[in-house]
Amino acid sequence: EKRKETMRIVTILYWLLPTTTAFCSNRYSSFRYDKVLFSTVDADTAAPSEEDLKELKSALVFVCKKQPRASMQEVKDAIQELEAVGEELGIGQASSSSGLLAGEWELLYSPEDETRSSPFFWAFQKAFPDNADKIFQITDAIPAPIKEVGPAFQSITYSPEIPASGSFISKVKVSTLGGFATSTMTTKAAIIGVDGVDGIRLKIETTKPEGWTLYDKLFGPFGSVISQNAPAFPSGEALERVKPGSSEVVLRTTYCDEGMRISRNDESADVFVWKRNKFLSEDMI
Repeated sequence: EKRKETMRIVTILYWLLPTTTAFCSNRYSSFRYDKVLFSTVDADTAAPSEEDLKELKSALVFVCKKQPRASMQEVKDAIQELEAVGEELGIGQASSSSGLLAGEWELLYSPEDETRSSPFFWAFQKAFPDNADKIFQITDAIPAPIKEVGPAFQSITYSPEIPASGSFISKVKVSTLGGFATSTMTTKAAIIGVDGVDGIRLKIETTKPEGWTLYDKLFGPFGSVISQNAPAFPSGEALERVKPGSSEVVLRTTYCDEGMRISRNDESADVFVWKRNKFLSEDMI
């Protein structure tokens, strides 16, 4: 039984793990990338201002979309400077209680494949600590257009007053075989509590390829009906059978304001940068 569950999860991974493609906005393509943006505040100068913070956010967006792709260290430096100024100004802090986590978010930066932004993969790594990285390396090496991925979105319903009653939905668009089969891999999780001032605890529930175009090709006009009514795979339950406790992960958000969010996988410390779509006006970042 355990072997069957493992094979089902690995089958899901076949569809979930394509290679990374860039999808950030071109809004900041002409923004001047300069070291001065990452040293806005100096010990000998005046205290930072909200204008300094806005510049640092713009610089981070620029680095996230930089081509060729910015090094991980460049991104980390930009994040560190932004978080430091945000902390000094008291902006973007205490995400577990600020009420700003709720909303719809679009991924700007992932250190690896965009699919890793989904908590399903964090839970998968907990369930298979010895094999997860090897599987990821193999699937990530498959080139486009055989597999392509992106964009990625997250929808968070959360109230600090009732932290154990929220919901979390991760959506990642996946295209395989040169676009022959496209779907939005959707993982749903329950928010079951908080973890400190900047963490929320998630429990993975289900994973499903929504809008799978292969159904349309196989079943014609009935494809969309079949796709909508197909049951979601109980990925959380399957992971628990492999390793109890593996379906629960912590989303650590070290900066979150009206327009930008910086979150981490608490297990690996991988960092992800998000922009808000639900409330975001472009002037905010």
